[in-house]
Amino acid sequence: MNNSGLTNTILFIFLVLIQVTLFNHINFLGYINPYIYILFLVYYPYDRENTIPFIFLSFLLGLSIDIFSDSGGVHAAATLTAAFLRPVMMRWAFGVSYDYQTIKISKTTYGQRINYLSLLILTHHLVLFSLEIFSFAHLVIIVKKTIFSAIFTLVLSLIFISLFSKKKT
Repeated sequence: MNNSGLTNTILFIFLVLIQVTLFNHINFLGYINPYIYILFLVYYPYDRENTIPFIFLSFLLGLSIDIFSDSGGVHAAATLTAAFLRPVMMRWAFGVSYDYQTIKISKTTYGQRINYLSLLILTHHLVLFSLEIFSFAHLVIIVKKTIFSAIFTLVLSLIFISLFSKKKT
């Protein structure tokens, strides 16, 4: 296993553990929950030829959260959808850098980072809460949970990225 594979494995395990032990127990105001495990989708290296392993790992990530949370597959579906749409989001947020495969999240501008994270998080959360509630009669609750949880997740993701990115000296 190369260094990138080991790093991704450690990140996968760390994010699952921190999500199920800490973040799943935060239920601020009854409907705001952070889903920090989607940082795996952000940090996984982009390679156009290796999309199948990435999508499979994303499915496993969501399935792991579902197993620990007893949530019936909604996290797997949401993570799989976000992973499948990641190239479109990256092209929209990063432009030319995406086309040349030179993207590192810690080296992007703050605006690009916020755009990319917002798209990824909103997509994930909209699918997650739509499947969790699964009723058009509760559309306002779906939108409210999506927006407020997305804001909370975005703030925590930006904090994690700034804490764990390698500093330039």
